[in-house]
Amino acid sequence: MLMRNESNVEKIIKNQLEATLNSLEAFTWAYVVLSKKDMSCIFGVTNYPEEWVRHYRENGLQYTDPVVITALKSLTPFPWNEKLMTHSGYDFAELFNQASEYEVVNGYTFVLHDYNNNLVTLSFIIPAERKSEIMQTLLQNKGDISILLASVHETYLMLTSFSEKKPEDINKTNRLTKRENEILYWTSVGKTYQETGMILGIKVRTVKFHMLNIVKKMGVANARHAVRLGVELQLIQPIE
Repeated sequence: MLMRNESNVEKIIKNQLEATLNSLEAFTWAYVVLSKKDMSCIFGVTNYPEEWVRHYRENGLQYTDPVVITALKSLTPFPWNEKLMTHSGYDFAELFNQASEYEVVNGYTFVLHDYNNNLVTLSFIIPAERKSEIMQTLLQNKGDISILLASVHETYLMLTSFSEKKPEDINKTNRLTKRENEILYWTSVGKTYQETGMILGIKVRTVKFHMLNIVKKMGVANARHAVRLGVELQLIQPIE
């Protein structure tokens, strides 16, 4: 999936994941988004071995990956290893043999299916020597990790929705006015609509009117999303 500012999106997603995961365990993980309509469209952020990631992408292994095939039919987290079989009855030992060269043979995957018809996974490699310890951590924090995946993917959808707009559309349609920037700035530092109105000398309904325009310009769901996107993409200009 080719996107403008893709490296920036990857950095934001990685930081958001690591902020939570690093507090739990020194995991080896991969966040992957696959379009169900066209599985050549793949986005991923990971700390998996670089050689394996390169091999996976260059050989289009998402088409035959049993973890992906299982995830397509799953709604709940599941463990995987070299014996993983799909409902089709095929044995994917060959792919796992390739993965074993990079020590990617045992793991656990969380699954999400979004409204854009994407398959979203957050997978963890489980080294054999630490299997019991890591599995215990994953299972004890299953709910929190599922929520983390949903939150991270919400961020991804916002960032890519904005990033994929044409440059001319961003320059003409999505450019914030001075007043809109002021409102977004004061909201981003925790001011209420009433407080923002007092600072700017305008009525609360005027603040809300401008915020509605900001939300429309950014193509996000609400003011909270607009603030988060504005901060993460550094779109908000400081007020002197």
